Amino acid sequence: MRKDNKKSMIETMDERTYDLLAMGEILLRLSPPNDERLVRGDLLQKQTGGAELNVVSGASMLGLHTGILSKIPANDIGYFVKNYIRFCGVSDDYLIYDDSKEARLGIYFYENGAHPRKPAIIYDRLNTSMRSLTYEELPQDVLTSTRCFHTSGITLALNHNLQDAAVELIKKMKENNTIISFDVNFRGNLWTGDEARECIEKILPYVDIFFCSEDTARLTFKKEGTAKEIMKSFTEDYPISIVASTQRIVHSPKIHTFGSIIYNRMNNSYYEEEPYRNIEVIDRIGSGDAYVSGVLYGILAHDFDCQKALEYGNASSAMKSTIHGDLPSCNLREIDRMIQEHKAVGRQSEMDR
Repeated sequence: MRKDNKKSMIETMDERTYDLLAMGEILLRLSPPNDERLVRGDLLQKQTGGAELNVVSGASMLGLHTGILSKIPANDIGYFVKNYIRFCGVSDDYLIYDDSKEARLGIYFYENGAHPRKPAIIYDRLNTSMRSLTYEELPQDVLTSTRCFHTSGITLALNHNLQDAAVELIKKMKENNTIISFDVNFRGNLWTGDEARECIEKILPYVDIFFCSEDTARLTFKKEGTAKEIMKSFTEDYPISIVASTQRIVHSPKIHTFGSIIYNRMNNSYYEEEPYRNIEVIDRIGSGDAYVSGVLYGILAHDFDCQKALEYGNASSAMKSTIHGDLPSCNLREIDRMIQEHKAVGRQSEMDR
């Protein structure tokens, strides 16, 4: 029988080392500068990214104490990643180092698009150090280290090894009253909709905060009905407390409209606001993760206020779209100002700076 999670979730608001801890693969991103194409040019810009790292980086910029759980090679590329993580204000205490001869970091190549040419991405992430991670390698103190734990379908899709580790970790953390956050983050180049559904359904009984777009819900979980009906149905099928669903309109690679809906089962309420329109997109990669970071910040820093979560999520995603690279680089003051301007009515001066 399903029980209300509200009491158990609030009871986790105790003194723990981290507000938010995430588990996921860290990648090296290589991109041609100045909107050049991968098939031309001689230069590639080196950056760090990865869905879960993007989330905790964004939440750290907003003021939460965050950490990343991952496995990276014990070489100079691994140390480059570690330094990048520290620069973002994210703890590297739970990084596991692979000193084997086969150690490697996943790579992806990305080029920006311009209408009508779409952005392009090429992954090189087979046999990476992260894929060898097992539950037995995880330090046991991680089970009680954080108020909220987050991971995504990208991590579960990498291999059965990581699936087993992630599922076991989620179960153990849930036993210790940790809030569990999960983003479906479906990637068709990693697994099929049926494979995703079969795996994700194993952890949904333990999830408190669930991120799933309408398109993904229809494709992966075979859901029908309106967006709101679909969101509510997840809380009827599983003891999920909060469901967040993004709504993005891609007018062109450079112009987007972005908004979202949040459903709170505890008070049977939906939360919406006017979307951010005509966003001038510099780099879309990581904008969905920025949304997750904003929502989790609003929930954890504002006592599960879903309206705050919605506003911080939408603003964080819109802001990230205007920034190069996977990782956000905007602080709480900037996001608060953006939210204030978004709510304002009438003419806004460009000299207000």
